Amino acid sequence: MSRTRLVALDVDGTLMSYDGVISADVRAAVADLVAAGVHVVLATGRSIHSATDVAADLGLTHGWVVGSNGAVTARLDPDEPGGYAVAHAVTFDPAPALRAIALEIPDVLFAVEDLGVGFRVSRPFPPGELTGEQRVEPFEDLLATPATRVVIRNPGGTPEEFHELVERVGLHQVSYAVGWSAWLDLTPGGVTKASALEEVRRDLGVEPFATLAVGDGENDVEMLAWAACGVAMGHAVERVRLAADEVTGTIDDDGAVAVLRRVLA
Repeated sequence: MSRTRLVALDVDGTLMSYDGVISADVRAAVADLVAAGVHVVLATGRSIHSATDVAADLGLTHGWVVGSNGAVTARLDPDEPGGYAVAHAVTFDPAPALRAIALEIPDVLFAVEDLGVGFRVSRPFPPGELTGEQRVEPFEDLLATPATRVVIRNPGGTPEEFHELVERVGLHQVSYAVGWSAWLDLTPGGVTKASALEEVRRDLGVEPFATLAVGDGENDVEMLAWAACGVAMGHAVERVRLAADEVTGTIDDDGAVAVLRRVLA
């Protein structure tokens, strides 16, 4: 992997444990990649204000971050307010999808991304599940403006129920990903981590064969297929593992570290 020049990394469940910890080994591996001149790009479902906070915590001060599952791309720059500038944002009309879901699950929670700030929500989400500010608004107000990302949460439900819901109602002109809990992310149709990373790759002048990606979630499937070498974390579900070229250890094993060290070999 010595010719790899762009490494795309998911955050939660890949670099960061589910209780929010990034190990010293992960930090050291990322720092060594940057020192070696490899472009390290975080590609996450997190909103850009949260994704760039993780980048700063890892010591990434320049380069690119892909947030909101590809809907928002930011350029890291310590001279900008907050340490970044939004370079590209894609929006969609959330109204049709949200109305359809609300008819099926009336008590579900909705959150519409407020770019760079937080979320506009139908009701407060469980503590710690959303980053940034939460502003409660009437449901109809949430539908009124284009959005980069919408989160649908059913605290009493299961991921399987969301999979069944998607099949039942159909979600047109949006991309979607079901999370580990009863959590559904909606982004503009055709927009994924992979589509955003392809733009970053071209901007950086990196050849397609020199790309690597590591991830663990359903929102990583396209990214793993996009990369010349896609690596799934060991705890990933079968669909994610099948999209990858190989499988590494779990998050509990710091499985990403072995992959990153191979890039430096």
